[in-house]
Amino acid sequence: MSNTDFALAIEDLTVSFDGFKAIDALTLYIDKNELRVIIGPNGAGKTTLLDLICGKTKAASGSIKFKNTELTKMAEFQRVRLGIGRKFQTPSIYENLSVFQNLEVSFPKGRSVMGALAFKCTDDVMDRVKLVAQDIHLFDKLNTEAGLLSHGQKQWLEIGMLLMQDPELLLLDEPIAGMSARERELTAELLQRICKNRSVIVIEHDMNFVKQIAHKVTVMHQGKILAEGSMDKVQNDPKVIDVYLGH
Repeated sequence: MSNTDFALAIEDLTVSFDGFKAIDALTLYIDKNELRVIIGPNGAGKTTLLDLICGKTKAASGSIKFKNTELTKMAEFQRVRLGIGRKFQTPSIYENLSVFQNLEVSFPKGRSVMGALAFKCTDDVMDRVKLVAQDIHLFDKLNTEAGLLSHGQKQWLEIGMLLMQDPELLLLDEPIAGMSARERELTAELLQRICKNRSVIVIEHDMNFVKQIAHKVTVMHQGKILAEGSMDKVQNDPKVIDVYLGH
């Protein structure tokens, strides 16, 4: 398979903080429409990897190709325009705006400030808001102030704000943190739906949740990839068992 067939091709990626290699010559390939889960103990480099993909952190060496375009020299906003969406651990939504308004302001408007100011809520924006609101289980909450939502619903709204931009690669850092059991179930369904036409990378600690959603699991340890494959395969890998139980 040539690299052009992957949604994301990371090769030999390295970044150091004060001489400590947070990511150490890491190579990772993500297929189109794949839902990949990255697991590993704290300090394994999982969040740093997402930071490198979205441009928050600059790589020391190596290559990150998205849709066969090299990202390592690109600014964060350029990567967003290419189709990469990133959700951080804490939801950043506009608490005093309604769910509808949160989604509406996330629609990719004209590139200029003037374009944003003159922006009218056209039919295509309305359609997109309704579509996304249904996807994230908030259709009946469109007029609700975002600050009044439950913690889980706020997480969904933030995923929805990213979906408004229709990214081809979605990066989610611990999306079910603080959710109720029912919200976790609905989130699993949501993630399975949204990877039908995009690639999704999820960092997660909850192994039951990982089992429910992962097409493939990557186990990271000390900035490297320790194991990769189905959940069953990695769970039974002696190296993985040692890392998780040996600490």
